[in-house]
Parts: sequence; C-alpha cells; structure tokens
Amino acid sequence: MVLFPEGLKALKKVAKEVGLDLRGAYLNLDGGFDAARNRKCMFNAGLIPNIKENPRNRKTSNRGRKRLFNAVIHAIGLRVERAFTWEYKFKRLLRKFCGILQPVNQGWSEMPSAHARKRSPPHSQRNQEK
Repeated sequence: MVLFPEGLKALKKVAKEVGLDLRGAYLNLDGGFDAARNRKCMFNAGLIPNIKENPRNRKTSNRGRKRLFNAVIHAIGLRVERAFTWEYKFKRLLRKFCGILQPVNQGWSEMPSAHARKRSPPHSQRNQEK
C-alpha cells in the first residue's frame, strides 16, 4: 500500500510542527491496514499499531506471536468516528432541507445564526407581498 507510508510521513511532519511527540501513541486503524509492511512503518515511527486482525478467510488462527490489539481503545475510536459521521450527516441534512449553502467546515456555533439569516418567508407570505 503506497499511500500509508506517505500519510504517516505527513502525520509526523504535522506533529513535529506543532511540537507533539508521537512516540508511544496508539494508531487506530481498521483491518484493511493489517499488513506486515504497515505495522513495521508504525513501529519504526515509534507508534503502537492498534489494528484488528483481518482473518482473510481463515478458519484457524495464525501461528506465531499474537499481534498487539487493544479492544477498549479501538472501541473508543469507533465511537468517536461514529460521532463525527453523525455530525457530517446532520450538516448535510441542514444544507439540503433548510437551504443553508455554507462551507462544511464552519463550526456548530455559527450554524443557527446562519440558518436564521438564510430562511425565507413562508410561501403564503411571499404571495401577499406582491
């Protein structure tokens, strides 16, 4: 997988710019990133890979050392991911049904005021004004 090492380099660069030390931090990924090469990149970067093992249509488990996996940290990561997904879908619905045409990256605090400014009068009032 070519994109993962490049993404990891970009992550390390951003962390260095903001003064964040990533050594010893868990990196939660799904089973699609479960490859020896990806795990080695993470270990070399000082990160702890937390990847649920991909069974790859196996009925029996792999021989050898068990891979590192912390189910509690993985579950927390999934909850956070689900919350961000819900937030994104909610913003999409607001834009679709309320006519809000603002960028996606604006914060929650700005949305109600923008909604009030963009709202048009009901159809019956528009006809009376003419």
